[in-house]
Order: sequence, then C-alpha cells, then structure tokens
Amino acid sequence: MPLPSTLRMAALALFWGSGFLWIKLALTHGLTPAQITIARCALGAAVLLVLARRAAQRLPRSWTTWRRLVVAAFFCNAVPFALFALGEQHLDSGLAGVLNATTPLWSLLIGITFGAERITHPARLTGLLLGFAGTVLIFAPWRHGGLLTWPALALLAAAASYAVAFAYMARHLTTQDAPLAMSAAQLLTATGLSTLALPAAGPLHPDATALLAVTALGVLGTGVTFYLNYRLIADEGPTAAATVGYLLPVVSVTLGATLLDEHIGPRVLTGMTVVLVAVALTRTGGQRATVRRPVDDRRGRGTRDPAPTAPAPAPRLEV
Repeated sequence: MPLPSTLRMAALALFWGSGFLWIKLALTHGLTPAQITIARCALGAAVLLVLARRAAQRLPRSWTTWRRLVVAAFFCNAVPFALFALGEQHLDSGLAGVLNATTPLWSLLIGITFGAERITHPARLTGLLLGFAGTVLIFAPWRHGGLLTWPALALLAAAASYAVAFAYMARHLTTQDAPLAMSAAQLLTATGLSTLALPAAGPLHPDATALLAVTALGVLGTGVTFYLNYRLIADEGPTAAATVGYLLPVVSVTLGATLLDEHIGPRVLTGMTVVLVAVALTRTGGQRATVRRPVDDRRGRGTRDPAPTAPAPAPRLEV
C-alpha cells in the first residue's frame, strides 16, 4: 500500500478510535449526552460542507432523497451518537469501543434476515456464532457484577443501529457523484433531528476541556473521518477501508487505559479478540444478494444505480 494511503489509514483509525475518549472527556467536564450529540453532528456537517464546496459538490435537490436521509441520519447518526454518550456516562470508553466492534455482526444478521446477504461459506456462519459468543463473554451475565446493564445494552444498541442504517443506505441511497455533499446532508439532517432533544439536554456548563473534546469529536472524529474514509475507498478500495474497523477497539482501549486509567480485564479483552476474529470470518466467501436500489435524479424519479452509498466505515465501525 502506498505511504499516503497507509498514513491516511493510520489517521482514520486514530481519529475514529479516539472518538470514545472525546465523548468520555466531554461527559466528565460538563456536557450532557444530548449536547454532545448536537455539537458533534453540527461540527461534522460544517467540515463536510466546506469540503463539498471545495470539491464543487452540491447538496441533493430531490425531496425523496432528503426523506431517505432522515431515516439514514436517525439510525446512523442521531440514535447511535446519543446512545454511545448515554452508555459512557456509566461505562469506560474502552468498553464502548469494544462493543462498537459488533456492528459488522449485526449487519450480517440483518442482511441474512432480509435476504440481502447469503451464507455461502461455513466460515461466515462460524464467524456469526462466534461473534455473538464473544459478545456474551464480554457481558458475562452469569457473573455477579457482569456487564448486562442498561448502559452496556445502550452501547450494543448503538452498534445495532449502525447496522440497520447501513442496510437501509445500501438499498435506498447512493453517493451519486457527490459523496461529500451527501454525507454533509446526512449530518445536517442528523443535527436537526438531534435538536429535538434540546429541551431535555439540561443546563450548559462545559469547561475548556469539554469544549476541546467535543470540538475534536465533531471536527476530527466525525467530519474529517468521513473525508478520510472516502479517500481511502477511492484510492485503495473498500477492503482496505474495512480493515480500519479492526483497529478501532484497539485504539479505544489503549487510549482509555493510557489517558483515563481505565482497566479492562482479561475477560473483556478475550471477548474483544473473539469478536474481531469473528468479524474476519464473516468476511470470508461473502455473497450479497442482488437487489434493486432506487436512486433519485434531480427530478426525484426512481431509477437503478449499482453503486450503494458507502456509509461510514465498513462497519463504520464508526463511533
């Protein structure tokens, strides 16, 4: 892989994986989950609007596309961003990164359920079963003091929400010729959806650390990562971009342990390893069922387009 792409992949893994750290810092220094979600979406949208303008890409004009963006923004941004912040109020940032790694497993399960994916290789079924076994190992419901709590379930639900979004986006949205503009439009929509929770957001009492953390989360962990992921896919293909997903929990655990003195025991680390191995197995011999994906032209009429939107990382394993 060329050096620029390698550096881009490293930056992508760092920015995405550090998102859990920024959420934790913002929470512990005066911001609420709703405030973090709104700021993150708004700052990410601002970055992508600037990049889209520089690339001469325009926001979509079709109302049908915007209606579909509402669904995508709800499941891919507003809901998981809020759930990660809610979960991290009570759990470590490293654990949030570990549970985020289950997104590809949820994606495969949803794809199989609705006929968009087919298990044509025994390794894929093994990976799916192994992945959920690793998740159970992380939660340890049989142990007193296990992680089967509502904050942990909120983190797991965030990962599942990403998977729902990817399935919807692959079927109903396309990048067309303006991926940066489409991403900006999605985050603009997510900002609008998130502001609906503003009355319950609570008082605003952030300190400088909280403001720096949420700025890093929105600008680097959301806006810039969309752009880097887009460039990596364009230069090296989706397989290289998907590889970043394996690095995210490693980055989140390392940063949490180093900067926040978080401790993740051997059981959770073992569960993380099992999940990542399982994700690798699910990518073996994969076959996607052929589906019709409507895409809107400027007049909003349906047609066919073989190029699905690339949501955030293939897994996006996004945070």
